Amino acid sequence: MDTAAEELVDRFTNLIINPTVWLVFTAGLFLFLWGLVTFIFNLGEGGENTEGKQHMLWGLIGMFVMVGVLGIIALLNNTFNLGVTPDARRYEPDMSRLKDINSAYKFVE
Repeated sequence: MDTAAEELVDRFTNLIINPTVWLVFTAGLFLFLWGLVTFIFNLGEGGENTEGKQHMLWGLIGMFVMVGVLGIIALLNNTFNLGVTPDARRYEPDMSRLKDINSAYKFVE
């Protein structure tokens, strides 16, 4: 990858992918907690608990999907050796071939 593509992927990941994943995961967590509170309050009243159960179910599904998205991103990263760190803040390319690069200047004779 050249530097422009690296910069584009890095910005896209940092500004769109990561915040979206965390926003949806947080929404799923709050939906689960709201369903739990609703379920517990309806237990004392002897009322119907289906609304609380549905909120908890959809909250768990949302969190599971977001963990799956992070897993798929990690799988693609490891499969294609993209070199993106888990926090996607920097690109770590393979530098093993650096010793084969000839410099235009000779520092050591």
